[in-house]
Amino acid sequence: MKEDYTFLKRVSDKDEYITDPAELGKRLFPSLYFFPNMLRILIYSNRHAKKGIYDDVKWYDSSVDTRESLEHAGIKMHFTGMDNLRKVEGPVVFVSNHMTTLETMVLPSIIRPIKPVVYVIKEELSRYPLFGPIALARDPILVGRENPREDLKIVLEEGSKRIQNGKSVIIFPQRTRSMVLNPALFNSLGNKLAKRNNVPVIPIALITDAWGNGKYIKEAGKIDPSKPVHIAFGEPLFITGNGAEEHQKVIDFIANKFREWGRAELVK
Repeated sequence: MKEDYTFLKRVSDKDEYITDPAELGKRLFPSLYFFPNMLRILIYSNRHAKKGIYDDVKWYDSSVDTRESLEHAGIKMHFTGMDNLRKVEGPVVFVSNHMTTLETMVLPSIIRPIKPVVYVIKEELSRYPLFGPIALARDPILVGRENPREDLKIVLEEGSKRIQNGKSVIIFPQRTRSMVLNPALFNSLGNKLAKRNNVPVIPIALITDAWGNGKYIKEAGKIDPSKPVHIAFGEPLFITGNGAEEHQKVIDFIANKFREWGRAELVK
């Protein structure tokens, strides 16, 4: 695969990334450090989006800026399994648990240098004053989250279009953020999309509660450096039969990573 070196500060060239201790900030008030930086990132990204120039490189750069701002606030990052992204030429469907805003902002800095990618997101996010234009600039798949049948149709149709155009798709099957992994609430939509397009699923396990969910504004939760961030990419899985076996493998991968990271209490 030809590498695109327009993406600088790449963390995905190797299979594992751990925050350099020299880059790890020690802040008395990490939230007060981070959120002004996050506002700065949103403002310049919004400006670029409104000008129609918030392209892949600018999206990647703002994701790197977010990751580095979190590290400078004291959050240690640990990413593994990036070699699995290189095992498949072309698009895949990423299926991930969903905890906080952190993964939405940071995953592009890991994935995009290897694969073009889009998110499936709630339609209401596209109406947020600052974030809305940014989200829309990235060609997302918008779902209402009120009618599962309609959402299934949208994701299968729009997701197939993105995949046919060479873009991978990130899906959060839990439908909303959750601090626990509850298999009963983990749908198989990603597997259905992958099977329809004959592409593999790559599971993502993540623990990102270092950036908490706020009580009134979810995006404005506490920044807690005592909690390391873990993101792991699993082996590509091609869907066979009805996909039940692969669906279970995705859930098992995430659950086993939670246990490996010492967070077994998060598995229902």
